[in-house]
Amino acid sequence: MEWNPRKPLAFKQLDLFADVQERKSPPSPKSSKPTGPADKRNIIEPLLNFDLWKVDPIQYRPYKTQGHISMGILQRTRNEWIRMDRGYLARIQNREHLIQSKAEYTIGTGPLVDPAIEELYSEIMIDYLPNRYPTIFKKHGKAVHNVITGSTYPLSTAGLKPEQMLKLLGTNVEEDFYFMCPDKIDGEFRLRGYIACFPGGFLSPARVGESVREIHQPVPGYEDRLGKSVDRYFHRMEPGQFIGRMNWSLQVDGADLFRTDGNNYYPDTAQTVSEEKFHPNFDQCFLRVEHQTLTRLPCSNAIVFCVRSYMTSLKDIRNEGDGPRLADAITNMPEKLGLYKMRPFWSEEILPWLRKEPAELLVQSSGAELAN
Repeated sequence: MEWNPRKPLAFKQLDLFADVQERKSPPSPKSSKPTGPADKRNIIEPLLNFDLWKVDPIQYRPYKTQGHISMGILQRTRNEWIRMDRGYLARIQNREHLIQSKAEYTIGTGPLVDPAIEELYSEIMIDYLPNRYPTIFKKHGKAVHNVITGSTYPLSTAGLKPEQMLKLLGTNVEEDFYFMCPDKIDGEFRLRGYIACFPGGFLSPARVGESVREIHQPVPGYEDRLGKSVDRYFHRMEPGQFIGRMNWSLQVDGADLFRTDGNNYYPDTAQTVSEEKFHPNFDQCFLRVEHQTLTRLPCSNAIVFCVRSYMTSLKDIRNEGDGPRLADAITNMPEKLGLYKMRPFWSEEILPWLRKEPAELLVQSSGAELAN
């Protein structure tokens, strides 16, 4: 798939409400407004005996519970903000490489977002990580030592440039962060900065300055059904509140997480589709799930999208016996949403394969081997 420079690809990873096909207002943030500093959702509970190597990645299967007419928004707690599991080190090493080799795509700063970057650094690097994961992030004087990577970072923002803060964030946690800052003229929340090592199909620089509505413009039904409701929701979010949802898609040409060409289709562009989409290698087909957490920073008032990406082989899903259920979820997508998620290109081969029982596939494989 090729990027069309005449029309930048959509900010897919901020498709917070991409699966919604009916008008349904988000739950009011004020219905669960934090009650103060002692609010349990804002307390950081230390994991004193946390052993990274014994923690499996969360097995998200949003197609089971998140319908195409539901936003699936849930209230979250501060403790759920940053996740860690046994795949941490490999992915952090991948992020380090991407930050070094693709800095123009992975890091975005600027005068309008720099205060929010400093605020997030203080929130996560100074406050959250050493207190939530004390077995991994150990304080030593004026620095924090990451015992997994062997690196250190300062317990202060003094002397750090915003770019340095984002690099340190990007090489200590797996989550990507996108900063939506309120515009002083029209009040719209606009993308102003990011640390984005694992984008799911967009060029971040091309989206800087865009509002939430502009970012979601390619999403079927967004403007007509949800635009105003989401705008109101953003303006009513309170600092200290955490909300989350999941977005999912199929990635049928490899497990790499850095994608600027995406898994979505834009019919009004000159986008081309690779041969792998039509005839995928089943060993290279994955369910890509993005766990998204939103919160509002108290000082800058920026809303931060925190996005954690998970990849699960479709073979694993089929071997779990869940292939038919995933195939049904894909089949039941409304037509425009299915096109947006590229269903017409790979469905003829992937859907029948998902519906086959693992034992049936084993017999077919054995027969092929005997024939050879």
